[in-house]
Amino acid sequence: MIDKRFKDLNEVVANLDALKDGATLLCSGFGGAGVPHGLFRAVLDLGLRDLTLVSNNAGSTDIDIAILLKAGCVRKVVCSFPRASGSKVFEELYAAGKIELELVPQGTLAERIRAGGAGIPAFFTATAYGTPLAEGKEVREFNGRQYIMEEAIRGDIALIHANEGDRWGNLTYPMTSRNFGPIMATAADHTIAEVRQFVDSIDPEVVVTPGIFVQRIVEVAA
Repeated sequence: MIDKRFKDLNEVVANLDALKDGATLLCSGFGGAGVPHGLFRAVLDLGLRDLTLVSNNAGSTDIDIAILLKAGCVRKVVCSFPRASGSKVFEELYAAGKIELELVPQGTLAERIRAGGAGIPAFFTATAYGTPLAEGKEVREFNGRQYIMEEAIRGDIALIHANEGDRWGNLTYPMTSRNFGPIMATAADHTIAEVRQFVDSIDPEVVVTPGIFVQRIVEVAA
C-alpha cells in the first residue's frame, strides 16, 4: 500500500541520499506565506554544508531559510529579493564574501523552475536584456526584439509547505501559500512536503500537486 506519510520532521528528512552536502534545495515561500519552517529546522539538524538554495528571497526572519545561512550551511542563494525587511543574515554574509548570489527577476525565476519541471532545458525572455543580469548570456533577436537565454532550474530536493496532504502525496494549498510550491515539486528529484493536516483523501478536482511529484510528507502544527 502506498503511504508517503512520515511521523515527524526528523524522520521525513532522514536516510535520503539526495539530501547531502552540495545539494540544491528548492524552497517554497513568498514573504511569510508557504514557507516550510519545520523542514528548514529539520535540515538544519542534519548539519549539511555547501548547499545551494533556490528561493523567492534570501530570508527575512530567524525561522525561515536564514537559519540555514546563519549556521553556515549555504554556499549560494538563487533568488529574486536578497534584501528584505529583517534580512540581516544574508546581507552580512554577502558583504563578507562568505556567500554567493545569483539574482534572478521573479517572473524569470518562476519560469526557470517551471521549465525544469517540464523538461525544457532553456528559453528566451526579454526580461533583463541590456542589464548586468544579462551579462554572459546568449542573445537572439525575434521579430525585431532582443531576448536573452535563461537555463532551466532543477533541484535535488524541493522543500514545500502545503495545506492538506493524503497518503498518496496529493497536496492542496491555502491561498497565497500556493506560490512556488507546485512548480518546485515538479522540478526536483525528490519533494518533501510539510502539511498542516493529513486527510484520508482529496477530491481529484481540487488537487493542486499530484502525488506523483511528492515522495514524502509530514504533518506539522499550523
